[in-house]
Amino acid sequence: MISLAYANSAVAPAGLMSFVPFIIIFILFYFMLIRPQMKQAKDHKKLISELKKGDEVMLASGMMGTIEKVSDLYIILNVANDTNVKFQKNSVQTVLPKGTIKSI
Repeated sequence: MISLAYANSAVAPAGLMSFVPFIIIFILFYFMLIRPQMKQAKDHKKLISELKKGDEVMLASGMMGTIEKVSDLYIILNVANDTNVKFQKNSVQTVLPKGTIKSI
């Protein structure tokens, strides 16, 4: 009445073939996550190193101002008339085109 079912003996994949999915996943992670993040970090480091007095910048907090003084780790930012504030250079998100702050 009931026939017995026997499992077929499957051939185990070769040693290297079992790692192929992991290799493919690592390659995808590299091109989709790691490489763009490294490029973005390199671009930000270049932006930070090129800051100079008179640049108009926007910080990560959204505050905008004109750079009055640049040191190794800090910048002094003029955010209003006679109002200077000291920030870390790493907080600079972008350099704005000249005249942006006056137009706002």
